[in-house]
Formats: sequence, C-alpha cells, structure tokens
Amino acid sequence: METTEYNPHELAATAANSVLSSLGFTYAIRTEESEDGINLFIDSKEAAYLIGDDGDRLDDLQYLINRLVQAQQANAPRVRVDCNLYRTKSEAKLLRRARARAERVLQTGTPLHMEKLNAYQRRLVHQELADIPGIATESEDTESRFKRITISKITEPCE
Repeated sequence: METTEYNPHELAATAANSVLSSLGFTYAIRTEESEDGINLFIDSKEAAYLIGDDGDRLDDLQYLINRLVQAQQANAPRVRVDCNLYRTKSEAKLLRRARARAERVLQTGTPLHMEKLNAYQRRLVHQELADIPGIATESEDTESRFKRITISKITEPCE
C-alpha cells in the first residue's frame, strides 16, 4: 500500500480558503507550527463577521476547518484558527485574569472561581496556574460543556 505524504499546513490553508472564499470574504492566511498542532491566522478587514460575538463564529469556523482537514487526513494535527489576533489577545487576557485571581487566593486564602470556560480555555488556565507554588485548580464536576474552575490555596498538611 502506497503512503502519500501530506502537508498539514497546506490542508488547513486549503480548508480555510474553501470556506472563506465561498462566503465571499477577502483575507490573507498564514500558518505556523505550535506544540498543540497548527495555528492558522486569518487577516481580514471583515474580521468582525468572522469573529462574531465573543468569538463564537470563530469557534464555529475552527470546528468546520478541523472537520474538513480531518476528512482529508484522519491523523492530521488540530488547527487553531485566529482572526486578526482576536483569539491570541483573548487568551492572553484570560490568563492574566487567572494569574491575578491566583495571586489574590495566595494573599487571602479564600478560593475564587473563574467564569464558565470551554474545555480548551480550562486547559490553558490549568496549565498556566500549575507552576504557581501553593495553588490548586479544579474544574467543577458537571456534564455542561462550559465549566467553572475553582482556584484555591494548597494547605500544608499537619505533621
């Protein structure tokens, strides 16, 4: 059986071009490697239409592009879609809020909660706060797609 080499960056760009050109957007695309897969950056003067309210359309676009890529190559890496750096800025802001809450928890000892987050955002927060000594994070135990993270201070065990 012959194996065909594929370029995941090309698959991601082709999927994005297919969707965006069909919808009539003007845009430029670039991709780059990340530790989690591929980052696909879209630059467009019509970014507000691609991003939507709080990034909801961007999430939908990312889902669709990943489905198209996976249909071409089942083991293709995940594609993270960003438009005019909206997602990059949003994630940086989320992590700043999480670090600020962790610092407040360390000072007061009172646990604090993050707003409801999707699985990807929760993973980012857990990873970000994992290296802060004395801080523990835990996602609430619900069936909901969006869950809160509780940030608490680790108490030293009594000897």
